Amino acid sequence: MPGHRITDQQIRLFMSKRKDHLQVTAASKAGISERSARRIESGQRQLGPSKPRNYRTRTDPLELVWDPVVLPLLQLSDTITPVGVFDYLCEEYSDVFAVTLRRTLERRIQKWRQINGQDKEVIFRQVKEFGQLGIMDFTWADFIVTIRGTTLKHRFFNYRLPASGWSYVQVVYGGESFVAVATGLQNAFEQSNGVPQEVRTDSLSAAYKNHSNETLFTERFSELSIHYGFKPSKNNTGIAHENGAIESANNHLKNQIRQALAIRGSSDFDSIDEYETFIDDVVQRRNRRIMALLIDEQRQLQPLPKFESVNYEIYPVKVSSTSTFQLKRVTYSVPSRLVGATLRVHLFDKKLDIYCHGVHTATLTRVHASANNRGHQINYRHLIGALMKKPRAFRGGQWRDQLLPNEDYRQIWKNVDALLSADEASLYMVRLLNIASKSDREEAVGRFVLEGINLGQRPNIVDCEERFLKDEEWEFNPKVQQHSLASYQQILDEVNEYVS
Repeated sequence: MPGHRITDQQIRLFMSKRKDHLQVTAASKAGISERSARRIESGQRQLGPSKPRNYRTRTDPLELVWDPVVLPLLQLSDTITPVGVFDYLCEEYSDVFAVTLRRTLERRIQKWRQINGQDKEVIFRQVKEFGQLGIMDFTWADFIVTIRGTTLKHRFFNYRLPASGWSYVQVVYGGESFVAVATGLQNAFEQSNGVPQEVRTDSLSAAYKNHSNETLFTERFSELSIHYGFKPSKNNTGIAHENGAIESANNHLKNQIRQALAIRGSSDFDSIDEYETFIDDVVQRRNRRIMALLIDEQRQLQPLPKFESVNYEIYPVKVSSTSTFQLKRVTYSVPSRLVGATLRVHLFDKKLDIYCHGVHTATLTRVHASANNRGHQINYRHLIGALMKKPRAFRGGQWRDQLLPNEDYRQIWKNVDALLSADEASLYMVRLLNIASKSDREEAVGRFVLEGINLGQRPNIVDCEERFLKDEEWEFNPKVQQHSLASYQQILDEVNEYVS
């Protein structure tokens, strides 16, 4: 056909058909013209590659700018991109360079650099052996998740066994601290049922001394590695592809979570526990696909030690006269009996264990504060006893809004504050919180009062006490038959007769 190059396959087909057919018929079956058939038979067109031509068939469109302008730029720096050269030519040489020549320029630059350019970096793919390597990393959750409408700022601790592809993911709400690293590694080792020979990370300040010229790991991370029996290592700073087995997994993980959220139809969750369960389900679906490989790798992993390593930090704190203490820019409340005491706090990634004179006294949920803001964790149950003695202190208290446990109680306070006097409103709110604390039915108490307010009839405190603090009555009264006194006398007479 005109304008189409005749292939070697067409030539072979023509020569095969020519044995039994006329030239015109064989040419038609091979999809070539009669003229091409005559050239083949005359020897002008043969099998094999055609001779390359050493001349141009049209004028070089880059002739006026290539040698005087483009080549000096390419020789100046290897970082100058084709787009940068194109923009420069369009701006400075628009009279001799057409905008439509962009692709021609890019192909010419690529060809020149492949022949004359500098050597490029080469990726050496590594052989992955079972049980040899585990890689860990932190990655931001760069998608929106809300807990009852409030945006949840968090990241993921991602641990992976590259040989089998098994991974463990933990939601982290604070920074890349040693506590988060230790907790994540311990949980990952436990779930994989073994420890690899080597654990690699990037330049985590919780594990590696970045200000030293030597490869030095922090004392606590070194102790962690000795306890579990793995060799710590790190990739070179700024060379992400050395940790490619985990960097790529981070992107795949987040893409899969985005898809799971889209299929779920909502990125809002009722609680943090529900969101963590959702993440765990996503990861487990990935792990189930490579379960056979994990079983093979588990045979090569080192056994777990008998005891877990320390995965918390210890801080001494003094409880102030407000029954609170401060730690990591967060104010926590404790039971008022601890005012003036010096406590030992075991700081975990998600909780605080409180010890007083060596005795475990309380467990608090940890709050992570940002660098520019302070946090708080105030529990009205810790302070309600003192408030019952000074109910008027509630109204102007520093932590008044934090003492209200949920939105129902905030709406109740808004109502009583507007309709009652200052003393009456404070007393009502304090006694209501006392009922919620004693009955351990916080949500039910708040819902009962708010429903009454919405109906225009706010329940008084006596009604609430009778409803939630009154001893439960039996739903039925069993009938007990009382024996007559004569029957007891009969038993005594029989005993006396037997003795005598």
